[in-house]
Amino acid sequence: MRYRLDLSYNGAAFCGWQVQPGVSTVQGELEAALGTLLHCTVGVVGAGRTDTGVHALHYVAHFDYDGEVDCQQLRYRLNAILPKGIAVSGVSVADPSFHSRFDAVSRSYSYYLRRFKNPFLDDRSYFYGYPDVDFGLMNKCASMLLGRHDFSCFEKSGGDNKTSVCTVTRAGWTALDGVQGFGSAVGSPAGAQLWRFDIEADRFLRNMVRAVVGTLLEVGRGKRTPEEFAALILPAEEEQGAKVSRRSAAGESVPGHALFLVDVKY
Repeated sequence: MRYRLDLSYNGAAFCGWQVQPGVSTVQGELEAALGTLLHCTVGVVGAGRTDTGVHALHYVAHFDYDGEVDCQQLRYRLNAILPKGIAVSGVSVADPSFHSRFDAVSRSYSYYLRRFKNPFLDDRSYFYGYPDVDFGLMNKCASMLLGRHDFSCFEKSGGDNKTSVCTVTRAGWTALDGVQGFGSAVGSPAGAQLWRFDIEADRFLRNMVRAVVGTLLEVGRGKRTPEEFAALILPAEEEQGAKVSRRSAAGESVPGHALFLVDVKY
């Protein structure tokens, strides 16, 4: 039988989602916990990879097990033995054809940026203390991301995808209401010290969101013009032959600890 897992995790203690030898990963911890409880080797398939330090508010995975389990009891027992950075919110029986990665129709991410030092937000937002950053101009460029385009310039090498074409349906910066309102939008962005970048697409390339944010910040600081940003986004044409890396044309990637996978839709 196939079972679906709905979970969230704080990525600070993990070297990303995917199993890697010698380090703790979310996938590895889940497989170990399920193996202990079900007394067999269990492979867990996730909705996609997240990098070291990246968090997930809602993540979906699935596994196969030759037998029936009490879903509520399994959820309880998983949460009892998993590391504190991982919380399983649901275990359910899935259709045998369900695939947590290939059936997803969209994924959404948020990146948190703050303009002030605060030790209590260090592990979930990026301190960006430059005095003059034009968020209005960055939003103008963020709107250029909408639609179906080739985003190879924002793709880290080493991915196993066959194409760099993605369809972005939402992208933009929102001002938030200080420390107490972490995650809450404010009425006016004037003087805002906490910002959130949201993006939703049918698929994402390796390191894509962090590279997009880093490049937008270059625009906000006047280091790159909107015209130069627009030139990075190519028409949605499938690449022919060997893929050529264009990553150096875009800006540096921002740190992963302020990035959240917010939701996966099916």
